[in-house]
Amino acid sequence: MAKAKDKKKVSVKEFLNKKAFHDYIIEDIFEVGIVLHGSEIKAIRAGRMNFKESFVRIIKNEVFILNMNISHLDTAHVSYRPEEARDRKLLLHRKQINKLFEKTTKDGYTIIATKMYFNKHNILKVNIGIAKGKKNYDKREDLKRKTMARDTQRILKDYNR
Repeated sequence: MAKAKDKKKVSVKEFLNKKAFHDYIIEDIFEVGIVLHGSEIKAIRAGRMNFKESFVRIIKNEVFILNMNISHLDTAHVSYRPEEARDRKLLLHRKQINKLFEKTTKDGYTIIATKMYFNKHNILKVNIGIAKGKKNYDKREDLKRKTMARDTQRILKDYNR
């Protein structure tokens, strides 16, 4: 009998930008790649990154994510350490870049990073969204809606016992 091969279980890590969903109404989402240098991918796997305050800009027909912080690993090689908060290029098709540029210039939308994750091929992907800022009353309405839904779920759970 042939031995069964041990399959490595790939843990899929997702990093959500919860602040983006709280502060913005996200209308359209794009899945894009990101250009990383050195040991940045290992640092992201270790969870040493922060993109809550990050934002996306189009500079000379290229899309960059700004203000995203990836900390250095202690085990990484000391001779080459990229800056922690450098601008990182995002990989999109030309049509997608044109659509983003059109929306942000005409309609007053912003582009923000909403989620980072490793896909099934173990490649890091970033979800960016075209978003419009929420007003304070919109945020309060969302909070009311969430608390009402949570209360109804709790009541239904107690009722079903």
